[in-house]
Amino acid sequence: MAQTSKKKPHSKPSEKKYKNFLKLNGEHPLKDSCPDSYILYKTRKRTGGEVKFFNFDLAKEMGLIDSNHPYEMSKSLEKIIHDTFSFLIINEYDLENDIKFSAKELREGEYMATRYLQLQHPNKQGKTSGDGRSVWLGQIKKKSKTWDVSSAGVGATSLSPATHIYEKNFQSGDPSISYGCGYAEIDEGFETLFFSEVLKKNNYSTEQILAIIDFGNGISINVRAHENLIRPSHLFCWYKQRDHQALKAIVDYYIDSQISRGYWQDCPKNKKKYDYFLDRELEVFANLSADFEDDYIFCWLDWDGDNILMDGGIIDYGSIRQFGLFHHEYRFDDVDQYSTNIKEQKNKAKLIVNTFAGIRNFLKDENSKDLTKKDKKEISNKFDLLFNMRRQSNALKRIGFKQTQIEFLLKHCQKDITEYLKSFSYFERAKSSVGLVQVSDGITCDAIFCMRDILRVLPQVSLHRGEALKHAEFIEIIRSNYASDEDVALTPYKRKKINHFLKYYFKLVEEVAKEFNLTKENLLLEITMRSSVINRYDRVTGDSITHIVQKVLHADKKLSPEKISTLVRQFSESQNLSVDDKKKSSFRYHESSKMMKSFLKIVRNHRDGI
Repeated sequence: MAQTSKKKPHSKPSEKKYKNFLKLNGEHPLKDSCPDSYILYKTRKRTGGEVKFFNFDLAKEMGLIDSNHPYEMSKSLEKIIHDTFSFLIINEYDLENDIKFSAKELREGEYMATRYLQLQHPNKQGKTSGDGRSVWLGQIKKKSKTWDVSSAGVGATSLSPATHIYEKNFQSGDPSISYGCGYAEIDEGFETLFFSEVLKKNNYSTEQILAIIDFGNGISINVRAHENLIRPSHLFCWYKQRDHQALKAIVDYYIDSQISRGYWQDCPKNKKKYDYFLDRELEVFANLSADFEDDYIFCWLDWDGDNILMDGGIIDYGSIRQFGLFHHEYRFDDVDQYSTNIKEQKNKAKLIVNTFAGIRNFLKDENSKDLTKKDKKEISNKFDLLFNMRRQSNALKRIGFKQTQIEFLLKHCQKDITEYLKSFSYFERAKSSVGLVQVSDGITCDAIFCMRDILRVLPQVSLHRGEALKHAEFIEIIRSNYASDEDVALTPYKRKKINHFLKYYFKLVEEVAKEFNLTKENLLLEITMRSSVINRYDRVTGDSITHIVQKVLHADKKLSPEKISTLVRQFSESQNLSVDDKKKSSFRYHESSKMMKSFLKIVRNHRDGI
């Protein structure tokens, strides 16, 4: 008689291997802490989707898959991704039109569309605005780290601008309305994916793409994760409405969440916690606006605090750009208005901090009035001090100095730093004589000089020759593709500025060499090594990301989720500008695939762009 093996019954993937996906069921601590801050939606299954991308590295970090899980999209993993993320909300249009769904279509759980202030809305107090096409899926904890997870493109909520501009509810997917239809676009998801992974590598706080599910015709569900998805606008709506109870609830929730995550351990327990809260947010936004300006990152900051997270985390990549040059006249065209430009971000960040100050005062005393001129002046002075210190530190880092050397210079060489920055800014901010021009998504006046190039080349040339650059050489090195012969003509004033730049650049080098007992040659060698990474030639821009995403979406051969995951990982590592990253991989251009090489060529071709 033949033996028969006793097989154990197969466990459902959601019951065992991928059990943590079950936590993304709509439950979130914000529900109990801030009952006024959301609208709940039931959901229904959505079919016909294809998992186009899954972030294996992020999923491992979050504990959604095991750390030793292969970079493979198995049938069981694909199933749990669909079970968790492929759905549409049952919205107000469905209810008022009594649309019926079968029992098999319905899913368990209720999901939050959160309320927050948005300048696009007719109501400027946040009474009608918030998540217009996304819901919060839940919260995942692993060890000491916690992530909030949300999903965009799951249907039209009643918090969409379109609902209140047209004064009616829309059916999800209604082709007569764009953003108001509640769907998300797949190119938007991939642009967020590539950009966020690059910025994450370079120590920016940002939401990341966990999964992209393709439903055809350019439509997708884009699943996103970040440690804390609270935006300033989540608070500002209740402050504008003077709702003390709702405001206190969400501010206390945010403070408690930062403490529980291990960031604000020294926060007081009494009302002094609101002073602490203001100090931390002032620090966040002063430093962030300085970093944005120095790294040429355009992020549409505005009074509503909508396009940024409380910790300065970057979201809404539809209007995020990283410029190759300091294109400080660029403005994004948002149909009925133009955005702020990169230089105006500082003052917009300051306005956001002023609102935090008003919130602090209101929570400590319900009868408090608007900030006085004295209050605003005090905040402005603190902000400017932190902003300027950060910009100085960033400038010294870009030269290629180490942190200890930077700290020495900041403490002892303020005059030299100030003079250096004067000449640096002159060249950095120089604009094309052509003036304002139209671009695909807005207007700009092109910058004409690339100062990263001189920071990378100057120490190398000085080591090789032992002498400074000639004026014509200096201009040729920094000249961009946008500069005409007229723009770069060597006038007496330009020559003076070149001399000024070189004088104070080398003065800073000499001060460090003297203090740290280094020869000038040895210090320049160190600077050469560091600045070549920090100021790399082929640095990603918004234009290059757009072209890379189109190449991925229209590849000759269909790219698997595994292949795309590998490409994203390689590409973000190729753009890692950290010279102190001990975990930096051994990525090499010659080891990369044909597709990856084409990405790098695109980056080089668009290095000066927006």
